[in-house]
Amino acid sequence: MSTPAPAAPRSPTPLSPTPRTTVTRGRSRAVEDRAAMHALLQDALVAHLGVDVGDHPLVLPVAFAVDLDGPDRDGTLYVHGSVAARWLTRSEGATVCVTVTEVDGLVTARSAFHHSMNYRSVVVVGPARIVTDPAEKARALYLTVDHMVPGRAATLRPSTRKEVAATAVLAVPLHEASMKVRAEGPVDDEADVEAGTWGGHVPVVRRLGEAVSDPLTDAPVPADVLRRVAAGRASLGCGS
Repeated sequence: MSTPAPAAPRSPTPLSPTPRTTVTRGRSRAVEDRAAMHALLQDALVAHLGVDVGDHPLVLPVAFAVDLDGPDRDGTLYVHGSVAARWLTRSEGATVCVTVTEVDGLVTARSAFHHSMNYRSVVVVGPARIVTDPAEKARALYLTVDHMVPGRAATLRPSTRKEVAATAVLAVPLHEASMKVRAEGPVDDEADVEAGTWGGHVPVVRRLGEAVSDPLTDAPVPADVLRRVAAGRASLGCGS
């Protein structure tokens, strides 16, 4: 009997795959390529999670991690918090919204109406689940550490059972996502341009400084932290 051919890998879903993630305003700035979203999620450090906690909506800044090979369709976005956090327990089974934004410039136009910002922004909408599988939970927590400083998790002691029990991890599928990018100068009315008022933009960059050692340690700055600083400085074109 012949062996059936393996199924072809599923192609990544284009961005804005559903009505609730379809860009309607500023559609010319919408991005369809998931690779661009993946690059932003790798670059950004803070996400904002929105959830209905019962008597009011709540939006909180959270550290996050992404596993493109995670168990959810098109990959998994993870956030974590205390098992006692109401926002996290209320998210279980609910539809949540996670946004990630990086500001790349201040756009100074020739009228107040046309002032803007250059940005990269992702919106993810989907059903949240509390991660219960121990292996997935451990991987999500390690990925969160490594998102901040790549390679850091491997240098740390294992988490204690008490620490793991006190921490909850929330997973959101990356399937329903949209992205918009603005990367240009002001879009002014012709009459305002002719008036001669200055227009332009001011680039905004995130800068990593030199690592500062904790006074309680005599150990040198480790290689993983030095690499993180160097990578951040290289992305800005800074010298050593």
